[in-house]
Amino acid sequence: MSEWKVKVNQESDYKIEEEKGELLFDGKALDIDLLEVGSGKYHLIHEGKSYSASLVELNKEEKQLKLKINNRTYNLDIEDQYDQLLHKLGMDNLASAAISQLKAPMPGLVLDVMVKEGQTVSKDDSLLILEAMKMENVLKSPADLTIKKVTVEEKQSVEKNQILIEFE
Repeated sequence: MSEWKVKVNQESDYKIEEEKGELLFDGKALDIDLLEVGSGKYHLIHEGKSYSASLVELNKEEKQLKLKINNRTYNLDIEDQYDQLLHKLGMDNLASAAISQLKAPMPGLVLDVMVKEGQTVSKDDSLLILEAMKMENVLKSPADLTIKKVTVEEKQSVEKNQILIEFE
């Protein structure tokens, strides 16, 4: 048996279970006729009503997806049984707790440093631009963090795995 907790539009929580090939939605059997009509596009019938659905966006790493059903958009955040267990044990923020440094992914030249020591950054904020192999690479924050130390400056050459930024 597999179990998922699904949060819809950051509001409603639902429990979805798969047991012996049958889907249960909050403990009740989910009876849906589903037909794929195109790439990421579906037609479904539930309780005698017809719906058009499409997968707008899928982020497997974050376990998030965006669905459009009859012209209404739904954002779904999905937790599997392992995510739920980590949450129960208070260990769901381990990824950000373990991050202490940003290292150069490859040798290159620092073109721009966009942060300073003591600055608080959010996940995916741009930290610096590294030119490598004639391409500009924007290095982003892996989590919500505070900058402890910037160890490089503009126009500085760096080697692979060299520490660029330290986090608190």
